[in-house]
Amino acid sequence: MLSKLCRRYNRRKRKGKKKSKKRNPFSSLQNLTILLTVVIFVVVVILWSLLWVLIFRSESSSGVYFAGMFRVAEVEFLPEYRHAESSEFLSMASKIQHTVSNVYKTSSVSRLYKHSVISDLSNDKGGLLVHFWLVFVAPQLKSPAVCEECVSSILRDSVHMSIKNHSSIGYLLGLPVDLDSILINVAQRSDYTGTVTGNSNCVDKLYAGLPGAVVPLSVFSYWTGLSCHVKLTAAAGCLIRLTIAAFAIEPSSCAGDSLTIYDALLPMRSRILYRSVRLAKPNAAERTACFSTIQMQKQTGFTGKISSPFYPSLLPPSCTCTWQFQTPHHTMGVALKFHNYILNLKDLNGCDHGWWKVNEIIYCGSYIDYSTVFHIGYPNPEVAFLCSSKRADPPFIAEYGTFNISQPCPEGYFRCATGFCVELWRRCDGLDDCQDESDEVFCGTSKPFKNCESSSQAHPFYVCNGERDCPDGRDEANCTLETTCSDVRFKCQSGACILKRNAKCDGVLDCTDRSDEADCVFCSRSFTWSGYERVVGGLSAGEGEWPWQVSLHFAGHLYCGASVISSQWLLSAAHCFSKDRLSDPRQWTAHLGMLTQGSAKYVVEIQRIVVHEYYNARSFDYDIALLQLRRTWPGSLGAYIQPICLPSSSQTLPEGLRCWVTGWGYRSEEDKVLPSVLQKAQVQIISQSECKRTYSPVSPRMLCAGVPSGEQDACRGDSGGPLSCKVTDGGRWFLVGIVSWGAGCGRPSLPGVYTRVTKFTAWIQSHML
Repeated sequence: MLSKLCRRYNRRKRKGKKKSKKRNPFSSLQNLTILLTVVIFVVVVILWSLLWVLIFRSESSSGVYFAGMFRVAEVEFLPEYRHAESSEFLSMASKIQHTVSNVYKTSSVSRLYKHSVISDLSNDKGGLLVHFWLVFVAPQLKSPAVCEECVSSILRDSVHMSIKNHSSIGYLLGLPVDLDSILINVAQRSDYTGTVTGNSNCVDKLYAGLPGAVVPLSVFSYWTGLSCHVKLTAAAGCLIRLTIAAFAIEPSSCAGDSLTIYDALLPMRSRILYRSVRLAKPNAAERTACFSTIQMQKQTGFTGKISSPFYPSLLPPSCTCTWQFQTPHHTMGVALKFHNYILNLKDLNGCDHGWWKVNEIIYCGSYIDYSTVFHIGYPNPEVAFLCSSKRADPPFIAEYGTFNISQPCPEGYFRCATGFCVELWRRCDGLDDCQDESDEVFCGTSKPFKNCESSSQAHPFYVCNGERDCPDGRDEANCTLETTCSDVRFKCQSGACILKRNAKCDGVLDCTDRSDEADCVFCSRSFTWSGYERVVGGLSAGEGEWPWQVSLHFAGHLYCGASVISSQWLLSAAHCFSKDRLSDPRQWTAHLGMLTQGSAKYVVEIQRIVVHEYYNARSFDYDIALLQLRRTWPGSLGAYIQPICLPSSSQTLPEGLRCWVTGWGYRSEEDKVLPSVLQKAQVQIISQSECKRTYSPVSPRMLCAGVPSGEQDACRGDSGGPLSCKVTDGGRWFLVGIVSWGAGCGRPSLPGVYTRVTKFTAWIQSHML
């Protein structure tokens, strides 16, 4: 029995060994696969972790720097504030720095905010002008969150304004701050380290306390990559005159050796007064110079011409020209007649389109669409011109001649601000004879004499202006008769002009070719609505009430307004697209037929942006832009999307005419949230004289509209939107203005300023063809 059990056990043992031998290859392969999988997984995790850590660290170390300034009101300036080490400066700087930090620590960019530094305190209009630095630490993917406009908006929106306050002073967490003084620019890291943590041997402060004192200044360094900063301040009421006696730098790019002068105590891009640099590229265009001595003739009038280098080609960057005029007598000066250019005395801002030096006085040049005459009131002047170093500008040409210094205009003539002379009887006649309205402003409340007697003709100001000014109505008779063409006469498509000014789309056939009513059936057909809600500063609009209103979105967010003027074109303000990143049409979309944000009947991309070539970002002159749609809207949306009629160049707007401004902008300066429903506010057309008395400068291409109380007005977010008017009872709506600029929102006696569309009718038509 025992032997049998042993044999059975041995057989089972041998069977088990055989089975185990069959399973070994499979077990080894399985184990190897598992082992390789684990190793690969571990390696991938390690590599991914290292890659993530390296990217995170590199992105986190990317600092974004901003230089800024604002004015603190109602605070007395102390002389000790000029010294950063004084206890007075440290105390005030600490208070302001704490306020600024609290603003950004509680904002949408709080996680990216690092710190702020108060750099300088200077005297400004009885208050403190604060210069400060802002530092953010942002990964590249989040860098758009700390853009210049975003950072500036956070600070501006934190200033609480009062509707009863007639000034621009608000409160930033209890600190009285001038809202209009806030300015923030993106800056370079080297400038921040140079002014805050830089070498003290290359950062200097000079104070000119004695008027007329001459202080020598020398900046010299052998070191490369060094940013030297010299801060110059003077006593209140004094200006600093900086004369460069010697200037020597090594050839470099604009990021290297250069001299830049700012109207600020920090390097701020928008406050640059002067910049000079020697380019290192061997193939760079050399500075183009021209010089000539011109012997003037005895007779008055224009006898010769000067022009920009390489005329009629574009102006080369960094060119210089000098003309030495020799007048025949010491009583005669030199007059320069420009055809598309104007010279204005330089202010604290820089010059965008050329510097002019006339006997040590600096002027800035600007491009316009009319002629001007610049008078130099002394003999033998030297005129120097320096081209812009940033761009190739359009060319200019000027006629030169002599004039009597003691009497620039002949007897019986009025001297316009443009330099031209017009007959004295044209002064205050209601017509723009000077091309800049200088003969029609400050005329008082009196209007030109009507001359309604039967034996004489009515004054041109009253003839066919749409109002019955003479008792017998003779001023509105025979208005369809053809007459000589001018800016105040309606021009038919055939080329003939008629006396009637507001002939376009008034429902009456005035031109023999019927062109005054052509295409009018396709514009400004607004629809009725029922019910509206009263809101601060205006009313909520109804569905389809303003079918030409457009909401322009940049990168998905509301940015400006616009108006539909045809099936392919919109009209807006140039300042909405003035910055480089805003000029890319691919980032813009137009929301049409929309009453409430997010409920547009049609959304379309922008194909092309045409900003007026004479747009001036400093004065907002020529603030107009055309936008071409990538495609038109379906015909089925005609009840919600319609063009508004464009006015003719001869259209007149009577003072007090009630119009409507519409948009999704803020309803007051205190608002922090944009309204979701389209808002409308009724305003009145204000005379150009009153407009110029309120603001300066105001060009003929601008108009004012508002109410004395200031309760009805456009505000931030409405820019580019329409000012819509019905010029005649029962007539159609016309786009007479584009929301452009103003002093705050809804302030008493401070109306809004709009682009005057009648001045751009020809420009619009030329680009829409």
